Amino acid sequence: MLDSRERVRLALAHQEPDRIPVDFGAAPVTGSHVSIVHALRQALGLDEPGTPVKVVESYQMLGEIAPDLMELLGVDVVGLYASRSFFGFKNEGWKPWTLFDGTPVLVPGAFNTEPEPNGDVLMYPEGDRSAPPSGRMPPGGYYFDTIVRQEPIDENHLDIEDNLQEFGPISDEELEHFATTARKLREESDRAILANFGGTAFGDIALVPAPWLKRPKGIRDIEEWYVSTVARFDYVFEVFDRQCEIALANLARIHDAVGDRVTALFITGTDFGTQDGPFISPNAYRSLYQPFHRRVNDWIHQHTSWKTFIHSCGSIMALLPDIVEAGFDILNPVQCSAANMDPQTLKERFGDRVTFWGGGVDTQRTLPFGAPGQIREEVLRRIEIFGAGGGFVFNTVHNVQANTPPENLVALYEAVRESRTGDR
Repeated sequence: MLDSRERVRLALAHQEPDRIPVDFGAAPVTGSHVSIVHALRQALGLDEPGTPVKVVESYQMLGEIAPDLMELLGVDVVGLYASRSFFGFKNEGWKPWTLFDGTPVLVPGAFNTEPEPNGDVLMYPEGDRSAPPSGRMPPGGYYFDTIVRQEPIDENHLDIEDNLQEFGPISDEELEHFATTARKLREESDRAILANFGGTAFGDIALVPAPWLKRPKGIRDIEEWYVSTVARFDYVFEVFDRQCEIALANLARIHDAVGDRVTALFITGTDFGTQDGPFISPNAYRSLYQPFHRRVNDWIHQHTSWKTFIHSCGSIMALLPDIVEAGFDILNPVQCSAANMDPQTLKERFGDRVTFWGGGVDTQRTLPFGAPGQIREEVLRRIEIFGAGGGFVFNTVHNVQANTPPENLVALYEAVRESRTGDR
């Protein structure tokens, strides 16, 4: 039997491994809400009642997929994350907290656990309450909404440097974190490593407001940013150009530190699709985004053994020829419920050029609202389609959301296990 690393390598090389490789939580778009991880661990008998689960991503409130759960679910991929959270504080100094639904969790020490008089939980950049809050979880909520902090825009004095605040040479401390963690992950298991070093996502709208910066400058409002990609095209293009230069310099230093321990790298989570179709034209993608995607992908392919990973939700069939041409090896989350994203068509048109990392089951309808039998049927069908000839890593379509019945998660992984053993 192959080890996990070789299983993933073969799938990425478009060869059929001994069984379909599985990811569950190696990236901020392939995991599960912490309440679901807690419920799943309880359902599988891994924990005593009341045992908390770590929140490893404080914005979407994703739960830790610990080694014992990985082993039980047959997970083949582990994530390599930055040392700091989406809100800029370190993931350390864990302390207990309870979600609004009663789930016991552990959060980083700088995570604010004191609600406002109206019940809101506010999050502060770097945990600094002297700065304006950058995130809000409303009463009864499950994750944080970004608080946009947009200074008045002076059209005559827009400064490229303002939208480059968050980009710069990687610190020696963070470089050491990546190097140490990569060695540790490589030595502790045979799983493939999916890394997320940051800095290579051009125009990811989740990142534009920069919740980790205390006082962000430049264009930070979500609507204003989207307008600017057309109305201030030259400004945005120059931001991307400078960002790309910084990213490539950082990638060279990171590769020197982590080497080829990493299997794949999360490049971008910029969404280009809606439920019904792409919200930019292929020409807009080619003119603003593709040049920088190609530069990053070309550098990685010329200097490393890493495969490159793009995440884009929605209906992006019209953009896929250009996305593939930009040099991406991996597509996620493969939102088959969106218009024109039929699994069989995707596989036939692009299956020899890109690995589908996701698409295993619909998380909008089937997984949260379907019966276990429906989940089994959809999972087995997606594995049959996407797994043929390699080029598939099983994952749900984006993160598993709160309130998904744990028995449906169990049904999902029983179906995956069934496909891997052939015991039907």
